[in-house]
This record gives sequence, C-alpha cells and structure tokens, in this order.
Amino acid sequence: MSANLSNDVLARDRQQMVESQLRARGIADPRLLEAFSSVPRHEFLPEKSQPEAYEDHPLPIGEGQTISQPYIVAVTLDALALRPSQVVLEIGTGSGYQTALLAQLTKYVYSIERYPALAARAQAALLRLGYSNVLVLVGDGSKGLAECAPYDAIVVAAAAPRIPGPLFQQLREGGSMVIPIGPADVQELDMVRKHNGAPMVTVLEGCRFVPLIGEQGYSGGFPPD
Repeated sequence: MSANLSNDVLARDRQQMVESQLRARGIADPRLLEAFSSVPRHEFLPEKSQPEAYEDHPLPIGEGQTISQPYIVAVTLDALALRPSQVVLEIGTGSGYQTALLAQLTKYVYSIERYPALAARAQAALLRLGYSNVLVLVGDGSKGLAECAPYDAIVVAAAAPRIPGPLFQQLREGGSMVIPIGPADVQELDMVRKHNGAPMVTVLEGCRFVPLIGEQGYSGGFPPD
C-alpha cells in the first residue's frame, strides 16, 4: 500500500465508489454491492496508480493492458446474476480484481491470462488476500479451457470480432457469457445465453476494451483503421 494512503481513506473511497458509481447508476444486487464494498481494488494496482483506485475510469496495469472501469465490471457481473454454487471461466485475468469479485460471488473461478507477468502478479495478489478458490493459468483465452468445462458462466475481459466458438461450446446449457464484441472504435458488451444449444444475445452497454488476442480473437491486435 502506498505510504501516502491510509486504510481509512481507501475504505472511505471504496464506499463512495459503491454509492456513487454503482448503486446510484442502478446496480442493486446486495451480494454484488457487498463484494465491491469488500474487495480492495487498490491492492491489484501498481503503487503509483493506487490514489486513483476508486475513480470512475480504467487504469493501466502494464503490458498495454488496463483494469476496467468499476461500473463496467459491475454491469458485467450484475447481468450474470452469479450464485454461490457456480463455476466460472474468466478470460483475461489482468490485474486480478474482477477475479477476486468472481471468487467472492461463486464457488470456483478458472482464469486465463495471456501475459505471464500479469498472471503472476494477479495470482500473488489473490493469494495474499486469501482467495483460494481461483486457478490462474497462462494461455490463449480465446480457446477457453475445455478440460474443466462446462461452465455456468463465462466472463471475457477483451473485445472479440465475434463470439468465439470454443467459449460458447464450453458454456453449460442455460449458462451465460458476457463478452465485448467489435473493433477498437465501436464495441458492445453482449450478454450471450445458451438456450437449446443456440446463442441468445442481449446488448448491455457500449464499451471499450483491449483486443482479445488469440486463435479465436484478433490475431495481432485490432486491425488498422
């Protein structure tokens, strides 16, 4: 923790985030609000960024990646209506903050990160904070993790050109996936429900995420304009 920040200040900022950025904008699930109230977002950030930990915008975490705006994370998790008995696959561990929220809300989380350095930092933070129901792996998240499927829910924290087939296949019948779809400049956050083996898509929000790099994503990043 930064020497310039006290636990009291950080706790106050975290509660202000919950009230002004989440509850005031329609996030009402008590379990979800409690998770955001208790997970210390600053612990998943580089020290220089900790003073901004509870502000309403993304922040850089290294490797050209970001930790998402708290509200977008809340919209994603609220749409999934997660339950304590569920097993979740997360694509794009990033800082590990969303992973921690998922760990509080569900039974077990498998999380795949493309960048080894980010995976290692996220795993260290999760272990330090006592989250034992998480497995962080390094790999191509666009292909999912077939050996542990099916999943009750899948959360994708990077934009894809389309719904990756392997991820949809690994989703349990009746399960849900939230994924950003689109190129760099125009993306939508989609809720995808698996109903009779077919995708039922609902658009949640406009959004802006880094690209999903991999076999089922963008091969080398977003295409040039």
